[in-house]
Amino acid sequence: MDFQQVRKDIAFQYLKGEGIEVGALHAPLQVPDSVKVHYVDRMSVSDLRKQYPELATVNLVEADIVDNGETLSSIADNCWDFAIANHMIEHCQNPIGALENFLRVIKPGGLVYMGVPDKRYTFDIDRPLTSLDHLIRDYKEGPEWSRLGHYEEYVRLVDKTPEEQVAARMQLLLDIDYSIHFHVWTSETFPEMLAYCQQNLSSSFEIELFQENSGEMIMILRKTVKAK
Repeated sequence: MDFQQVRKDIAFQYLKGEGIEVGALHAPLQVPDSVKVHYVDRMSVSDLRKQYPELATVNLVEADIVDNGETLSSIADNCWDFAIANHMIEHCQNPIGALENFLRVIKPGGLVYMGVPDKRYTFDIDRPLTSLDHLIRDYKEGPEWSRLGHYEEYVRLVDKTPEEQVAARMQLLLDIDYSIHFHVWTSETFPEMLAYCQQNLSSSFEIELFQENSGEMIMILRKTVKAK
């Protein structure tokens, strides 16, 4: 079955009410007609096209809310029925913090619908897996300590930039704040992060679905009331 159809089928099974999709770009999730989605992105469409020339010829969703998708700082707690983030968390410098904010903005009983690429089926294939210890340090200390290393890894192992051009290429991407894949997982390693989050985040959640889908993982996380 087509991977977009699998995404749609899961959305139609689980999503209800009104919520947000973070970083939809050219591939917003198909949802039932009764479901209302507000789109969140860190830039307007015109600014996205300036930063990502490869998106020049595709239709992009205009953001209803311009905000940092990791922090969602303009969005109040417990206000949406769901949050969608497909192929977005790998772009987050602090993925655990990002998931904490997805959970923060949805109501108890609400859902996070998340699609995450398995690095073995993407341009990240040659990159080393991100360890749980690394993710925890990004969460506890902030991600600045690892930022340069991620860009260097991306330039060397994804862009395959010749050695003499690595420094210049890194500087260019840093100067424009290019949104690389900062972290990479497989279907075996991403659940390790989810297990840590279940034990340590301020919002609790249950994993209602974890499904592999043509090179990605789709999951449904339901926010629960934390036991006192």
